[in-house]
Amino acid sequence: MTTVIASAGLAVNERVEIRRNRIKGKGSGAASGKRVCIVTGTHGDELEGQFVCAETARILTEGIEKLSGTVDIYPALNPLGMDSITRGIPLFDLDMNRIFPGTSEGTMAECLAAEIISDISGADICIDIHSSNIYLKEIPQIRINELSAEELMPYAKTLNCDFIWIHSSATVLESTLAYSLNVTGTKTLVVEMGVGMRITREYCNQLTAGIFNLLKSLGMWSGETEPVRDPIVSGERAVDFVNSGADGIFVPCVEHWVDIDKGEHIGDVIDPATGKISEYVTAPCSGKIFTLREYPIVYGGSLIARILGGDSNA
Repeated sequence: MTTVIASAGLAVNERVEIRRNRIKGKGSGAASGKRVCIVTGTHGDELEGQFVCAETARILTEGIEKLSGTVDIYPALNPLGMDSITRGIPLFDLDMNRIFPGTSEGTMAECLAAEIISDISGADICIDIHSSNIYLKEIPQIRINELSAEELMPYAKTLNCDFIWIHSSATVLESTLAYSLNVTGTKTLVVEMGVGMRITREYCNQLTAGIFNLLKSLGMWSGETEPVRDPIVSGERAVDFVNSGADGIFVPCVEHWVDIDKGEHIGDVIDPATGKISEYVTAPCSGKIFTLREYPIVYGGSLIARILGGDSNA
């Protein structure tokens, strides 16, 4: 059942409405009281989660007798951003994932954020799905604050992602949805995958399979599930950043999520006016490329790749 869980007035007698699709299972038992939330669309240019929500809702509806408990799907936390194809809230030029937990005494955006937090709070697990931007392609990965890693890791490993990136607490923004929910006791996992303004069907299907595996591990799904991947966990492994040292167009010569040796050729930055190679880009370490430049135009300092290297203490 679809319900409006937050709304606010706009100009010309219009309203912004944030909707939730609640799917209640027909199964019984200990899991019948559990609730899982699937959240996406915080940024209007991130669309991978839209397909995941659609597929999850379809499979659950078709197999409703196999579901125990409740799955809440929030397909668009920032509907104005999605309508206008902008990352933030267009009327405010504001990143919605920088205003949580919000407040009922604040601006329109802060009030909406507070109502979202209130509606999700108390769930057993929340999965917060993001895409990358239009510039970078990300392998399906889960990003966890080191302060929550011990509690969240068992759930993260069920989600069929390739990589779990544990961030130090100093680099985690306290104004995000995931942080706000985790500190108040609602376990929340952040998934990042694909490319902005695109749907990578392979990645979406991979995560959808992981969601049903998670539901099965919670005792909420009795249907068939696929075998899941054993993710690489960053742990003590270093993450190296490859940045462009020149302006031009970046043309890669490697694939995404492949092993690479230190000094191996990643690609070239080419001057489109002269055709000359401005920079021969090589890997600073051996490891796996989990982020790769998708949008070819680069300037000095533009991120080209991230590489999960070996032991950072080595």
